[in-house]
Amino acid sequence: MVGVTSIEVKETLDDLSEQLRQAETSTAKERLQVLYWLKQENAPSISVIAKAIGKHRNTLQTWLSLYRSGGIKAMLQIKKSPGGVRVIPQWAEQSLAKRLQEPNHGFKSYGQVQQWLAETLGVEVEYHAVYQMTRYRLKAKLKVARPQNCKQDGGQRTAFEQTLRRT
Repeated sequence: MVGVTSIEVKETLDDLSEQLRQAETSTAKERLQVLYWLKQENAPSISVIAKAIGKHRNTLQTWLSLYRSGGIKAMLQIKKSPGGVRVIPQWAEQSLAKRLQEPNHGFKSYGQVQQWLAETLGVEVEYHAVYQMTRYRLKAKLKVARPQNCKQDGGQRTAFEQTLRRT
């Protein structure tokens, strides 16, 4: 028959309703709600349940196949991808962090950081990767001192800075 699911929900309605109340995430609630509706006497079809939840019917079928193979724990388990492999190795990142902490040896640009990584450590990386690592992971901002006029009087400058500190 079309629309009839071939799944046997092992838990009782009371167990499912209790788990629904204790569910912490919205994804767990959605998945438990599907089982709850399928356990009822006049269970609606997968398509009707999918429309009610706002998911595609194939998504529900995937959840139910997880339930068939491993039970409710397998259905509620959400796998997290490990992410990509970092282009810049951890040891290179640590040596760059040490170099950025040194007050006398700063960098004027991210291109200069990229060049330093290539020449000193032998790590060839793109500009964008250097920028992301330096700016966001190491929380470093490359700051260059503003140029000063050669005609500027040093004594007047220090006197001005001292009056600024007092006020």
